[in-house]
Amino acid sequence: MTIEIRTCKDEEFAAGISPIWQYFSEEPSEELISNFRRMLSADRINAAFDGEEVVGSASSYPFQMTIPGGPVATAGVTLVGVSPTHRRRGILSKLMKQLLDGARDRGESVAALWVAEETIYGRFGCGMTSINCEIRIDRAHTRFRKHWERLEARQVCAEEALETLPGVYEQVAPNTPGMISRTHESWELRQLDDRPSDRHGAGPLIRVLFEREGKPAGYALYRHRTDFVEGRSNSTLEIREAIGADIAATAAVWRYLFDIDLMAQIHVEYMPIDHPLFFLLAEPRRLRLRAQDGIWLRLVDVESALRARSFASSEQLVLEVADSFCPWNEGCYRIEEGEISRAGGEADLRLDVRELASVFMGGFSFAQLAAAGLVEELRPGGIACADRLFISSPAPWCPEMF
Repeated sequence: MTIEIRTCKDEEFAAGISPIWQYFSEEPSEELISNFRRMLSADRINAAFDGEEVVGSASSYPFQMTIPGGPVATAGVTLVGVSPTHRRRGILSKLMKQLLDGARDRGESVAALWVAEETIYGRFGCGMTSINCEIRIDRAHTRFRKHWERLEARQVCAEEALETLPGVYEQVAPNTPGMISRTHESWELRQLDDRPSDRHGAGPLIRVLFEREGKPAGYALYRHRTDFVEGRSNSTLEIREAIGADIAATAAVWRYLFDIDLMAQIHVEYMPIDHPLFFLLAEPRRLRLRAQDGIWLRLVDVESALRARSFASSEQLVLEVADSFCPWNEGCYRIEEGEISRAGGEADLRLDVRELASVFMGGFSFAQLAAAGLVEELRPGGIACADRLFISSPAPWCPEMF
């Protein structure tokens, strides 16, 4: 039977997001499906139908993601899966092609995702864009190098958190590549959600607001995972998110978290590679950092993505970009005085769109990719020029999986 690839109708919503769930050992509850409906419309679910059965799907959230230069419309790729009964038929390739075609039609310059298997998404032009860090530090080794001001801290209910925390986040997100816009629904259903089924043995979600002169300046979301061994605490403070509007607020938030009694260690899964903690702490080695790939990026429309980006110098550079999966991106692009245009003639560098995605946010350099044989320098000095243009700070970071 022919496999039909199309977007879902409203009544097909639950079936449309179903293929991925078998890989997570659960059936989505009616509540979970209802929550997804509040953040995702059926026409953003691309599904593969074998008759009336959905055998694969790939969806995307609509949001703004910060790049160097400001926010851009982004397709947040999620809920991707193909039934094992229909593997090796090209279904995923067709789903991703339709998803990217749809993103382009909607004017979404880039697509972003967290990948479960790296080898899958590279062939669709997606490139590793950021490094995500996980830390686990013993409370006994959390001394700061210097004293920082303490802010007023108080626990707040979910309703007050929903009113106050987004304002802090929105002070940080526009200046941090990789951070995404959050709707009222995403705050309520993701960041502040506290369903017992999601606690996995830990305690309820605690929400703490930090204020400076009565105004929100930071927040922390965390749980206690209680454990005692031979009468002594071996408990862990599991931090979902901890953000300060500035460095002083960031230091105050973390000082509060490190000082919570009865905690033997503090665990955080989502941290940027250049977090201030590495210099705030007297013993940064004690963070026991584990680094791995973070968000991956797909440049849906190379020209519009480059136009939306800011550059650190006014130099001229011509990039020759290959893109077999989205051929509309094939060709040469001139960057000059911050302006972007299609170019003819000789290029300075030749690379695949996947590699351009990796350097686009400033998290990696052209020199790094060239050292791995992934960028071809066609003009002497082209690599150095490209790195001067694309350098950016801070490092790209997304504080949540979507």
